[in-house]
Amino acid sequence: MLEITFLGTGSGVPMPNRNHSGIYLRYEDHCLLWDCGEGTQKQIFSSGLNFMKIDRIFISHWHADHWAGLIGLIQTMNLEKRTRPLEIYGPEAERFVSDILDMDYWGCRFGIKPINVPYQGQEITTLVKEDLFEIQSIPVKHSIPGVAYCFKENDKINVDIEKAAKLYGLKQGPLIGKLKEKGKITLKDKEIKLEDVGYLKKGVKAVFSGDTKPSPNVVKLAEGADLLIHESTFGQEFNDSYDRAHTRAADAAEIAKQAAVKKLILTHFSRRYQDVRPLVEEAKKIFPNTEAARDFLTVKLKSQE
Repeated sequence: MLEITFLGTGSGVPMPNRNHSGIYLRYEDHCLLWDCGEGTQKQIFSSGLNFMKIDRIFISHWHADHWAGLIGLIQTMNLEKRTRPLEIYGPEAERFVSDILDMDYWGCRFGIKPINVPYQGQEITTLVKEDLFEIQSIPVKHSIPGVAYCFKENDKINVDIEKAAKLYGLKQGPLIGKLKEKGKITLKDKEIKLEDVGYLKKGVKAVFSGDTKPSPNVVKLAEGADLLIHESTFGQEFNDSYDRAHTRAADAAEIAKQAAVKKLILTHFSRRYQDVRPLVEEAKKIFPNTEAARDFLTVKLKSQE
């Protein structure tokens, strides 16, 4: 199961109820961040999550409301005697992470590895490939280099136990594990192939847009996703001629519709919107399964049988 907690849902200037951008993801023993705006570590403490378990941080772009929390978070990890290495991904990550680390007299007792993420073109890049999941990215359209990120759980082939028992007398036990691992087994002189008794269990998929104008790249990355988290800085009162390198709620809904995602969550709201319900209503006219993120909202995604 993938658990996603919103640590910050505001943009530009933080508000009492909206921290700067940050999203905490937990999957099995893996913990990671999408963005790390100012105050992120305080939000992690308040939510009861564990900052020391974070092994990878993915920065969408280097505007301060999306990365400034790295300074305090790294210092706290150091004070807590972290020894495990930390990976920080982002456009031109080597340049910016180096600058951040240069601000400290003593340096870290743990290794920090910056990893550059491609920010030009239309190609999806696989950044992380684990046994159970991948992290992907794609360039987006912002005022500075920016990317969107995707968490994609690997699909699995499960065994239909009832079918296996009926056809071959195969019951739950070690042979099921061997069948899934090897793809075929022999039982009572009969060869059983996984495809004869198996079915596809689709992995969960979640996408985070970062800051961007409406972009076909986000549609490409989010295709068929269980969840699209898309910035929604403005509402319909900002017409097409008003260029702020951001997305309106209705535009985000159109992207969700084009990508055929299951659910859209809007985030990164301008402080002009004390009440974001009008933005949600604008989006719902185009994509009904829309809601607004709020600080400390937790969403759980589980693959379907």
